[in-house]
Amino acid sequence: MNRDGMYKSFHKRVLSSVSPDVLGTPPKRWTGFAGTSEGSGGIESRAIRPPHRMTGTPPVLVRGAHLGHPLMRTIVSPFLFVVALILLLSGFPAPVHPAEETPPAASAQPSEGDLAGRVVEHRFSNGLELVMVERHEAPVVSCMIVFKVGGVNERPGITGVAHLYEHMAFKGTRTLGTKDYKNEAVVLKRLDQAWSDLRTEQEKGPLADRDRLVEDEKRFRDLQQDGEKYVVPNEIGEIYERNGAVGLNATTGKDLTRYVVSLPSNRLELWAAIESDRMAHTVLREFYKEKSVVLEERRLRYDNSPSGRLYEAFLAAAFTAHPYGMPVIGWTSDVEALSRAQTEAFFRTYYEPGNAVIAIVGDIDSAATIRLVQKYFGSIPAQPRPPGVVTVEPEQDGERRVEVEYEAEPAVLIGYHRPAFDSPDDAVFDVIDSLLSDGRSSRLYKALVKEKQLAVNVSTSADVPGAQYPNLFLIQATPRAPHTAGEMEAAVYTELDRLKNEPVESRELQKVLNNLDAALIRTLDSNSGLASELSSAQALAGTWRYVLENRRLVANVKAEDVSRVARQYFVKRNRVVATLVKKGNE
Repeated sequence: MNRDGMYKSFHKRVLSSVSPDVLGTPPKRWTGFAGTSEGSGGIESRAIRPPHRMTGTPPVLVRGAHLGHPLMRTIVSPFLFVVALILLLSGFPAPVHPAEETPPAASAQPSEGDLAGRVVEHRFSNGLELVMVERHEAPVVSCMIVFKVGGVNERPGITGVAHLYEHMAFKGTRTLGTKDYKNEAVVLKRLDQAWSDLRTEQEKGPLADRDRLVEDEKRFRDLQQDGEKYVVPNEIGEIYERNGAVGLNATTGKDLTRYVVSLPSNRLELWAAIESDRMAHTVLREFYKEKSVVLEERRLRYDNSPSGRLYEAFLAAAFTAHPYGMPVIGWTSDVEALSRAQTEAFFRTYYEPGNAVIAIVGDIDSAATIRLVQKYFGSIPAQPRPPGVVTVEPEQDGERRVEVEYEAEPAVLIGYHRPAFDSPDDAVFDVIDSLLSDGRSSRLYKALVKEKQLAVNVSTSADVPGAQYPNLFLIQATPRAPHTAGEMEAAVYTELDRLKNEPVESRELQKVLNNLDAALIRTLDSNSGLASELSSAQALAGTWRYVLENRRLVANVKAEDVSRVARQYFVKRNRVVATLVKKGNE
């Protein structure tokens, strides 16, 4: 089927209820987003809690690289900066719609002015939460769906299932990505049985019947090929592309999973039709083929990567009980053993309306958008509340150290256990993070890279590998030859002792606070950045207002807070150190 055929097929099968004017008019002309950085890695701001983490990607040991995808920054003029600051960051209550299914139009209109007065939120009867901001500067809209699920919701044996499902969500539904779902479903069922038979025989190890293995392998491969003839590759992406969308992407982190796209505002109904279909009727087609893709991704990012191996060992040493110690991408043996039935069960448990937040920012009418979301998502039934994480990491009672041997230059990861994002000290860790490694004037960069020339690079991250539960403050560095990792580690501790014993000068502290505030403004300046922050705060903190509250908390951090937190948490017994060493070094 050619692209035109796929496009028409989708309209016939899925969009029969979409308004004719949406289907009949071409997308509005637009040339991207003013002041927006779009890319395949999603959107992240170091300056705002909760943070956004990608799919368990290990840290890149270079200056300025942090865990997760890159900080997306935009540049605004001083005038626009002041205007944005005044308009966006006051703190008035936002209107909250009651849970009726079709509110009157007037109830959906926010007041103009500050961000708090412009955010509109609505909760539907199936538990789905919606937050919106109208911005009419350009005929575009950014949409983000956040599910409150990630690697932290996995257990040994099914590690990597959240990340694998994120891949599968792009394979389509009962009506998207297939030429004949009725017959495809029959083949998929037979394929699952063939895979189960093959695994059963493989698990016998040396006692396996070799002839049976060959027979099972052939049957499995034949059924895979049989299933391929029903697949329409990348139909979701093709439809979005034909309708002017950009930035179609998804990320899986420890705490959350996100699906994001930006598109012309007169294609919002198309987005609602596609995404509601994905939420309700995802089909895990090409499942075993995609597992091979994920395993190759794991080999690239971890098994054959010195920084990946180091990071994986670091987390495993830091979290002996809590699932933060397991890789989001999954252990190889777990991914190999995952079945389609297990992944389907995980999807049915966590990817339901009551466990999701939708954020829509751009050229929209809030009341009409509520009705649109109700039309497409409102009929998806609510499910029982997903189980939470009950395991608590025991308090560490002594320093933990781990070495990873690899044919690469040495590197060091230093982590200190810290409380979750809802701690009163969370904002203090943000300030310390910026103070130590944000820019060439930061303390660690000046001391280790410029003055002592001990390190090639050094950076920090305030909350690794997630934020919802107690986590780690991370320092990562690579020594400059001929200096050793030990020399560099000692220099890091010297700078941490300064934080404990010498109050930060007011000028230095104010510079850090200004930089954090500016990063917040830059993030909220774009539709996609604002949608990301609102949805993440709503999902983790239970309210999008956390974005504003955290700004106030950061602004109120004092020099004595920095010293107090450093003395309390940056101590040896609370420390985990992972060092990359060359093979054969004794």
